[in-house]
Amino acid sequence: MSERRPVKPRRHGFAFRAAAAFTALATLSVGAPTPVHAQRGGLPLIRDAEIEQLMRDYTQPILRAAGLAQQNVRVVLINDRSFNAFVVDGRRIFVNAGAITESQTPNQIIGVLAHETGHIAGGHLSKMRMELANAQTAALIATLLGVGAMVGASRSGSNVGGNAGAVALLAPQSVIMRSLLSYQRAHEEQADRAATKFLAATHQSARGMYETFKRFADQIEFSARYADPYLQSHPMPKERVAALEEIARTSPNWDKKDPPELQLRHDLARAKLYGFLERPDTLLRRYPVSDQSLPARYARAISAYRHHAMTDAIAQIDGLIRAQPNNPYFHELKGQALLEAGRGREAVAPLRRAMALAPTPTLIQVMLGQALLASNDPAVVDEAVVNLKKALARDNEIPDAHAQLAIAYGRKGNLAEADLASAQAAFNRGDFLTARQLATRAKGRFPVGTPGWVKSDDIASYRPPNQRRR
Repeated sequence: MSERRPVKPRRHGFAFRAAAAFTALATLSVGAPTPVHAQRGGLPLIRDAEIEQLMRDYTQPILRAAGLAQQNVRVVLINDRSFNAFVVDGRRIFVNAGAITESQTPNQIIGVLAHETGHIAGGHLSKMRMELANAQTAALIATLLGVGAMVGASRSGSNVGGNAGAVALLAPQSVIMRSLLSYQRAHEEQADRAATKFLAATHQSARGMYETFKRFADQIEFSARYADPYLQSHPMPKERVAALEEIARTSPNWDKKDPPELQLRHDLARAKLYGFLERPDTLLRRYPVSDQSLPARYARAISAYRHHAMTDAIAQIDGLIRAQPNNPYFHELKGQALLEAGRGREAVAPLRRAMALAPTPTLIQVMLGQALLASNDPAVVDEAVVNLKKALARDNEIPDAHAQLAIAYGRKGNLAEADLASAQAAFNRGDFLTARQLATRAKGRFPVGTPGWVKSDDIASYRPPNQRRR
């Protein structure tokens, strides 16, 4: 569980957008975790070992087919209930929680991920940046010509020339905007085609992607009916769906279903998100007590612990563990529930079990480190340090891991490392002022030139781009 410092991405998105504005340049600030904590000035990200592993398993075959297996592309989950996904660079695919909860099958969300992979594989972001640079140059020239026309008119005392100058200012802007939007629509069509190719190469159906596009097309059919197709960032819904259907139906995998075990994992991930994000009464309407499926029981157990019905929650979680003893995330849930109830010593055993079972235990290791420290047993402080450092070796941008490491070093009396870890936690949360203050103090505790001194100096001297002198 962690928060990330804000980034301001340029994005290439999946969802249909009917707005006339050039949405490819919309900016976002990104923050973090589960349970969700909003980052200062940003959108919260959900960090969850189970869902991140599922997204990893969904994307790896697609990335291999796209020739991107070595680029360490990962899926980042945003706490937003709307259906959307987009890329901001060649390393991350951002997916709203709503894209997962609204996808009835793995194939539907895999189609979304394949589309975004198409943007990365096609180098669309860098190409769009080049196109923007060209457009900005053209806009500047047009502006200068328009201003020149108006200046000439004012000197000659002609009103007609002034009006012509105003037209000269406005007309090129419209042409440039249409050109950019046309360029982006072409990228969307290319990403659709690339996605169907990646799905075919991995013997998966493109039907889920088609169903998703079709659902959106149906939802916005009325509003899109009167839209100017030349002022859209995405192809018109009906045309897009028709083109996709024509390609997708030719695949021999069109009727191929997701494996039952993958469908169950998908249903559990959706249930988990609902359990964390919905109110108890809303959740019970979605998963009534009469529904005794594993996903329904999972959602209700999460909701019970989140809303302080701990005795009932632990009983429900124990029932889940009996049903699937080797599911690491049921053990993780028990540990998380106990830890957040102030029962850190009891949380250690289920978290150790979860860590042993999980294929990628990074986030579970952080929670285990936290539970070990919460047990207030001096004998396990070193074990907490080992787990936290292993987690940070895989993902150095988890603020909670740095914060817990600071506590551990403080208990060991290592104040220099404690200050440095606290500075790193603040830095990763985007609190640069606090980070610089703590790093300056840490720098004074380390011998000059040592690795700790160098890291402290890096943080102490850091200035965000908007605060740097020009």
